[in-house]
Amino acid sequence: MARFMDYHDDLKLPQDAIESLRQGAKEGAVDQFGVQQLELYYNAEGKVYCLLDGPDEQAVRDHHAALGVTCGQVDKVEQLL
Repeated sequence: MARFMDYHDDLKLPQDAIESLRQGAKEGAVDQFGVQQLELYYNAEGKVYCLLDGPDEQAVRDHHAALGVTCGQVDKVEQLL
C-alpha cells in the first residue's frame, strides 16, 4: 500500500461529514477502491488535506469521485516516523 496526500482548496465540510470520516478512519474502513482514510486536516476556510493509503493515485481519485468531490493535486508521500 502506498500513502498519498491530496489537497482541496475550497471544500467546506459539514460537521456530519467530518464525523463520518473520523469514524471511518478510527475503524480502519477501506472502500471499494482499496483506499483507507488515515487523517484529514481542515480549516473553516475550506482548505482540506487528506492523508490516505491506497494502491495508486487513480484509486485515490476514484475514492474522491465516488464521494462527489473533485480531487486536484495528489502526491505520493513518505512519512518520518
